[in-house]
Amino acid sequence: MADHTPAVHVRMPRPMWEAYSRVCKRLGVERAEDLLGHVRRQIEQHGDDADRADLAAAEQELAQRRARKGGRPRKAGPGPAGTAGGG
Repeated sequence: MADHTPAVHVRMPRPMWEAYSRVCKRLGVERAEDLLGHVRRQIEQHGDDADRADLAAAEQELAQRRARKGGRPRKAGPGPAGTAGGG
């Protein structure tokens, strides 16, 4: 298992990303979690046994990471010195 979850870059037109960001904000969901949900559904619906096994391993890895870190708290908004989540 790697030391961190790697960042993955997705290319799309900026206006599309900005519109998606606003929609997620209105829905009260984080963009990353919304995208992960889409990826999970695609694997579950269209993946083969190996794909589903990789998904299960990835879900276990995420659960272990979050358990070690005490879970990932939702951002509460701007905190001290303009930092998101206040800490």
